[in-house]
Amino acid sequence: MLFKFTEIFYCTCHITQTVFMHYHNLSICFYFSYCSVSQIIRMHWSMNTLPLPPFVEVGVHSLSGLLWTLLLLFLWHCYRMGSDLPIPGHAHAGKLKSGSRRSMLSRGGSCAGTKCNARSKLSRSDQITPFISMETEEDEEQGQGYLTPVLSHALFPAQASAEAKKLYAALQEYAKRYSWVGMGRIHKGLREQVRLNDHSAIQKPHLFFLPDVPSVPFFPRDAHRHDIEVLEANYSVILAEFRAVYQRGIDSKLGWTCLGPKGQAVFPLYSAGLSVAGNCRSCPCTYRTLLSLRTFISSNSLGSAGFWLLGPGATLGSSYGPTNTRLRCHLGLQTPPLCELVVGGEPQCWSEGHCLLVDDSFLHTVSHKGSPDAGPRVILSVDLWHPNVAAAERQALDFMFNPDL
Repeated sequence: MLFKFTEIFYCTCHITQTVFMHYHNLSICFYFSYCSVSQIIRMHWSMNTLPLPPFVEVGVHSLSGLLWTLLLLFLWHCYRMGSDLPIPGHAHAGKLKSGSRRSMLSRGGSCAGTKCNARSKLSRSDQITPFISMETEEDEEQGQGYLTPVLSHALFPAQASAEAKKLYAALQEYAKRYSWVGMGRIHKGLREQVRLNDHSAIQKPHLFFLPDVPSVPFFPRDAHRHDIEVLEANYSVILAEFRAVYQRGIDSKLGWTCLGPKGQAVFPLYSAGLSVAGNCRSCPCTYRTLLSLRTFISSNSLGSAGFWLLGPGATLGSSYGPTNTRLRCHLGLQTPPLCELVVGGEPQCWSEGHCLLVDDSFLHTVSHKGSPDAGPRVILSVDLWHPNVAAAERQALDFMFNPDL
């Protein structure tokens, strides 16, 4: 046994000496570490205590410095690994202090919700936290944590509407096919659908509300700079195609949808996530422009696009959009004076050839108080994804609001 140890150690020493000969810079790096432990080397420990054969001729001082350096690095590694372990009594099981969102699962414990069951009962001072949930103490007290209903398999609220239950079933089907990863906010939003009426009166989408999405009535251009620049660059072509369609007359047989008196009409290119083939053939350049947008909602019933007309003297009363997961982009095509859009109490006016980004889940009104000779106000309305909705959430919403379901 001793002979085997000496043989292995001799090979190691020979390799180390070869490395020093070919890579002198490495020996320089270890030299500084050797200087830092010079006091330790002066102890009675020496290479003579090791079972080396008498014929081994290596640089003993250099090799001893290298070994001491490696020893110190190993001790430092052990110290860092030990400092990362949870300290008993400093963290409560199942809770995480605010500001931290890391989760930890132990190999021996199994968790359901925010409670963990261990096989052996340990005292609080000896027990190491087997699970830390991804929610703050405030969220756990309110029962509104993202993963609480997912992990606890809590039943969906019985008082939820039929539409909410249908969406929840679609989300479950999506999770079976793909994953629950990134679905926390959607899951929380579906469970809170029954409390939509408790939201502030300024923002109250009637179909689906995604929680914790920061939003304002009007967004800056930087939120969707690429798509806005594409629409504005094609303004003249889009306007020409609209005029060609408008001159043929406003008639339902020609693809128009009349919403009310005083010139309120829509020429849809996309309606509830489905393209209107006849209208798209009438406006091929506009249709290709829509397809070139990066964030256009074209795969679910939340998205639409088309020409919107509002005649002089008309006013669209206060209303809410269906969801806060989208923004409406208005490209001004024909904007007479005294046309105004008020969203969340903030008034704005359209400008020809320029875009407005609007969150229509806020309370909004539209009015055209111009003279009868001013003509209708005309915009190209395009639904884009809200910039704070993640890619995984967009994919899940496309599945949940699939027009074919």
